[in-house]
Formats: sequence, structure tokens, C-alpha cells
Amino acid sequence: MLVQVSHLIKLGLMVLVVTATGAVNIYSWSDLYDLYDFIQFASYRTSIVPSKYLMTMMIIIMMISFYFFARHLERQSRKLFLWKIGVHDQKERVFEMRRWNEALVTNMLPEHVAKHFLGTKMRDEELYSQSYDEIGVMFASIPNFSDFYTEEGINNGGIECLRILNEIISDFDSLLDRDEFRCITKIKTIGSTYMAASGLTPESNTNGYGSRKPEDQSLIERWQHLSGLADFALAMKVTLDNLNKQSFNNFMLRIGLNKGAVLAGVIGARKPHYDIWGNTVNVASRMESTGVMGNIQVVEDCYDILKEYGFRFIRRGPIFVKGKGELLTFFMKGKDKSRGKAGPGTTALPHQVEDLS
Repeated sequence: MLVQVSHLIKLGLMVLVVTATGAVNIYSWSDLYDLYDFIQFASYRTSIVPSKYLMTMMIIIMMISFYFFARHLERQSRKLFLWKIGVHDQKERVFEMRRWNEALVTNMLPEHVAKHFLGTKMRDEELYSQSYDEIGVMFASIPNFSDFYTEEGINNGGIECLRILNEIISDFDSLLDRDEFRCITKIKTIGSTYMAASGLTPESNTNGYGSRKPEDQSLIERWQHLSGLADFALAMKVTLDNLNKQSFNNFMLRIGLNKGAVLAGVIGARKPHYDIWGNTVNVASRMESTGVMGNIQVVEDCYDILKEYGFRFIRRGPIFVKGKGELLTFFMKGKDKSRGKAGPGTTALPHQVEDLS
């Protein structure tokens, strides 16, 4: 307790104690000190300072010494206290800085990739990459946004157009916060084109189903994430329709879906970017670019899987795809409420007469 008391209070207490002790020595115990001096120094002929005064002086010197010692101790205690406060503040700032850095990295990279970089000591020359065998890829663009964009004065040099585009993309991003879309990872946006993928999980080639191998899983289990990606595409259309009603616009989505193997990785030493590559990505991009506004186009492989989840399709027929030749494609029109029923929900376009089996 005395360490925390101010030096002035200590000084007051010591002065009080020394005064009381000096009064006792000089007045109350005066006879005892005189008797001691007579017995001890009776043989000395020279005069000596009485012991009662010597004792009082010694107590005063001790008081002064203790005061300076207490003052020094107090200064050191204050320095230690301020040092501890400074260290605590620095730790809080470091923790806050790390939290912001983690949030920034998590916004730039998928969560499992961000944990990889934050949890290990990576060297600049080290490359992060991961192969996946069963991934869903989606490209969604707004082709008529380029017709809407203008830099005339009425749009404040194009700022109002960018504000609307930002609102659209932000609404698409907010869909990813839903539990049913947690398996979907946003890859990037290029202009008014939105790219996303499903099944990009830390487990290699299992697409989020733990340690079970793909051959040990049913079709419904293996491609559940692809069904989620298709649901996400339909939700994007609903979101854009709602925004059109609010802003009195007529934007339309053109979406392409594909599934298959990809290679994922992070490139760049500055502003690192997470991306995916492979034939699957190229075909998904072609499904978008060769599609029709307001429709979701898929290849036959995706159709064979998604029809098992209750999605409804219209057969478009073979189309020419650059680098791939002719591919049989379908338009996904919606989803039955009772998903998973037997039998594909497919309707042919009027000019398609081929056998759908």
C-alpha cells in the first residue's frame, strides 16, 4: 500500500513520526539519556553532544534518506506503470491492425485461402495452387448495361451509371451471405460480368464432403454445390428484377453454367488475385457469351445433373462454340418446388424435333 501512496503523504507521516520521537527523546526520556551520558562519558573532560540530541539527529537523517529512497521508488514505479500501459496499448493496436488485415485479406481471397496465408510464413516466391476435379463455374453478364452507360452531364460523367452497377453487384454479393449459398465463391467481376464458382473447398477433390472419396458418394451428394450454384443464378435474376422495378430500368442477365475440373491459385505479389483456370472455365464463359439475354444456358453434362434436382429446362439445341465445335445446350427456366422428383423437366423449343433421350 505504501508504494502506491504519494511521496508528500509519506513525507508528512515521517515528519510526524520524527517529531514525536524527538519529543520523546528530548523530554520524556531526557533523564535516561543524561544518566547514559554520565556513565558512558564520565571520564571525558571535554564537553560532548548529549545522546538525546544525537539520537534525534540520526532519526532526522534516516527520515531524509528514506524520503529520497521512497521518492526514487515512486518514480520507478510510475515509469513501470506507464511502460505497462504503453505495452498494453501497443498490443491492442497490433491486435486491431491484425484484425483489419485479416478482414482485408478475407475480402480479397476466399476464407480457406486467406487462412492459409495468414496461418503460415509464406515467402514471396512460394505459389499457392489447388486442383479440383468437380467444380461448378458461372458467368453472369448484363449485356444491355453498356447501352445504358453514358458519360453525359445528366449522369454526372457516368458516376450515376457506376453507382447503379455497384448497387447491382453489391446485391449479388449479399446473396452469398445466405446459408444455402455458402458453397459458392465469388471469383471476380469484369465490367458488368460476375464470375463465381461452387465447390472450392480446402479438401482436395472432395468438394466439401469430408474424407469420403467421390466414387463413394451418390450423384446427389457429389453435385449438391452445383445445385446451389444454379439456385444462386436464379436468385440473381430475381434480385435484378427487383432492382429494375425500383430504378425503372430493364437490365437483363445472360448466364452460362458449366462443371468440371479446374486449377485454382493466387497470382501476384501486389494486390494478389484468386482465380481459376481450365477448360471448364472456358466453356462456362462460352455458355455466357453465346447465350440469350434473360436465360441461363448450360451444356448437356450440367443438364444431366441439374435435372435430378428438379430444375426445369428448355432444349436449345446444338450451337457452335469456338474451339469446341458444336455443343448441345439447354436453357434453365426454373426449379420445381418438389425438387428431386424422378424424370427430367425438359421441353423442346418449337424448332427442335430431335429425341431428347
